[in-house]
Amino acid sequence: MLLTDGELREQVGKLEGWKLESGAMVRKYMFSDFMKGIAFVDEVATISEAFDHHPHITINYKTVILRLATSEEDGIGITALDVREAHEFNEAFEKTR
Repeated sequence: MLLTDGELREQVGKLEGWKLESGAMVRKYMFSDFMKGIAFVDEVATISEAFDHHPHITINYKTVILRLATSEEDGIGITALDVREAHEFNEAFEKTR
């Protein structure tokens, strides 16, 4: 079930670094070198497979941008699954950076 606007603002407000952008949750992660960013993307892939829910990933040298949204009957938006996954990505970032 898609989160309401109020739920969405509350949940994203609790997530360090994440913001709402065009109906999706977006976070830009910065790394000290390219290979640390790639190691992070590998962790993101593992987490995504476990959730069976995959973000859009953009890699630009030492920057990795993740975009999360869910397609449902009600349209495209953000669900509790997106929020839980974003928490996991933040934890992986802390371990990888």
